[in-house]
Amino acid sequence: METLDFKKAFSYPFNRKIGLLNIFWMLLPIFGWLALGGYSVRIMKGFINNKFDELPEFSFKSDMSLGFFMFLKSIPFFLGYGVIISLLILISDVFRYLAMFIEFFIIPILFINFINKETISSLFEFEIIKVVFEDISDYIITMIKSIGLVLIYVVMCLILIGFPAMVFTPNIFIADFYKRKVLNK
Repeated sequence: METLDFKKAFSYPFNRKIGLLNIFWMLLPIFGWLALGGYSVRIMKGFINNKFDELPEFSFKSDMSLGFFMFLKSIPFFLGYGVIISLLILISDVFRYLAMFIEFFIIPILFINFINKETISSLFEFEIIKVVFEDISDYIITMIKSIGLVLIYVVMCLILIGFPAMVFTPNIFIADFYKRKVLNK
């Protein structure tokens, strides 16, 4: 399966420029944040399903509902992860490197799996991690592309347009990796 190229990923949020205005929902505390979270989930699911045409239409009520339930479903994972990492770091500073390893190689693929399946158990499907290490070079290139895209959007924040692009598309390459390595196996 063909890998998503950088140009297509970069231009994605600008294919429907009016969709970038949805970032202003961030100004509405809690409800707007949940709606943006649900909207981001729909965007990621679109990436996974090869829908790279343009930002989807925003639906406040359904996006807020999706964001709320995804937030609730993610709480057990992030509490458990936070406790384990905190305990490891308390034991020794050496475990900070283990935490960085987990955040780079494990959390992104589990999170995309969670977005795709929308179940609590999908955050604990640790067998999915093997796809990262089966093609580690592809995964590292994926992460470098992701970081590069975010850095470009950070620079574009100087003209404000980069901020919504950065919020809506940071995981585009990880979603593409997931689609190629997990769904099309």
